[in-house]
Amino acid sequence: MSGPFLREFLGNPNGGFVKAKVTVKLKSAVLDPQGKAVCHAAHSLGILEVEDVRVGKVFEIQLTGQDAESAQKKLKDLADKLLANTVMENFEVEILK
Repeated sequence: MSGPFLREFLGNPNGGFVKAKVTVKLKSAVLDPQGKAVCHAAHSLGILEVEDVRVGKVFEIQLTGQDAESAQKKLKDLADKLLANTVMENFEVEILK
């Protein structure tokens, strides 16, 4: 991913950087067929203790030239517009550094 779309969210590098993690998960009311398949596969492997699996996505993102507060805001905007389908998914932004 590059070009003007990415630069709009990341801003111009002016020193320093922020590392963050964006976690995207299906909403609890949405069925998760991939999670069910993983659960079934675990049972097939003899790991019967697995009761439920929900599959999601994790994005590790580094932003240059940002303070934590502006990075949080930009990443929420990025997740809302690009990384998550907010009809079916929730997301969480965590600033790591």
